[in-house]
Amino acid sequence: MTTKSDLTLIRGGKAELKEIIALPFPDKLARLRELPAKKRMALLLGDPDGERLARALQPQELYWTFKEIGAADALELVALASPEQREFFLDMELWETDTLSQAKALEWLGYLTEAGEERVAEQLPQMDQEALILILIREIAVGGGIGELLPDEERTADWDHSFDNLYFITFKEPKHARLIGTFLDIVFRHDHALYLALMEGVKGEVESELEEQAYSFRAGRLADLGFPDREEAVAIYARIDIDTFFPTGEKKQLYPAGEAHLPVPLASDSLLARALGRLGSAELDLELNFLINNALVAEETPFADADAMQAVMERVSGYLTIALEYLCGDDEAKAADVLEREPLKRLFQLGNSIVQRLKKKAGQLSAADYPTAKSFNGIRAVHPRFYRGLDPDAADGYREFRGMADVQKIEEFLERMGG
Repeated sequence: MTTKSDLTLIRGGKAELKEIIALPFPDKLARLRELPAKKRMALLLGDPDGERLARALQPQELYWTFKEIGAADALELVALASPEQREFFLDMELWETDTLSQAKALEWLGYLTEAGEERVAEQLPQMDQEALILILIREIAVGGGIGELLPDEERTADWDHSFDNLYFITFKEPKHARLIGTFLDIVFRHDHALYLALMEGVKGEVESELEEQAYSFRAGRLADLGFPDREEAVAIYARIDIDTFFPTGEKKQLYPAGEAHLPVPLASDSLLARALGRLGSAELDLELNFLINNALVAEETPFADADAMQAVMERVSGYLTIALEYLCGDDEAKAADVLEREPLKRLFQLGNSIVQRLKKKAGQLSAADYPTAKSFNGIRAVHPRFYRGLDPDAADGYREFRGMADVQKIEEFLERMGG
């Protein structure tokens, strides 16, 4: 698929685009990964080899690009993606905790059909059959079947459509009929065995059992990509004794092999980012990626919610920075040494425990005015947040804790309030 792109998004415009296009493929791919999301998309759409470039990215890389730009402006990436990449998109987008969102499912069936029949047909072998049946059960009723005699109530029923005069379909929601009908027509013509399985599934499967199976398969796919199950993930929030904490220096690789793909870049001025930059360790990047995935799963963050994902990313970065500053002050070299030797999960637990101690203090106080009440509400949240009214700009809102300066400011504030 070739689409005209906004070449002004690339620094230097057409000249630089031509320069990148002329590079050997490995160099071109490396340059692509260095670009911000919108420039990355502009190159993918402007390069004659754009599809090959897009499909050379890891599923997470392409998905985070899509999320950073936003669905309204990045739908062309869905057409460029491989079936495996689109499967990851669907695993991220369609589920709200352990429930498949019908609204999101219909939205993404729409994106697929807009990408063209060829793309839908290409995707079919990679689609989760249980999830498809679950989506269809909610949208159609099916009668008939191979080798079956229709009972009178089915034979005389006013069915909406049949593709083969064997199975008969009624659309439960007329406004979705065109989308569902278009999708089933492509399935019928390109994968007849799947069509038969879907029709029989809609007739005979139980919705609750299907959802459980589909969720289990999805969890398995995500585990292969470094997203743990929730029972394992919530362990990152275990409290530890701050006063007796001592670095063990016993780092073990407890994360899957692969490549790191952070959903949001780290704040470049934090002690964490500076120490990581000093080390330049692919292993540490992967460990951090796995920690963030744990937090996303533990907090049951809707992966389709870019703002929620941003908040989780900032929280992980903030807690790690708090832990490093607590142990090392602003000593970048010492912080780098701690990162090399100490599991990031344990450092995160230290940062979380420091912030949670503030929550305990705030729980013993009462507020007499609006700003104080807002501050207490933020500190008492499940995951405490910093009230921006205490920032220099005095904004009325919340943000994540970023470092020990925030912790100290809240400690001083609580002391003034009697804590």
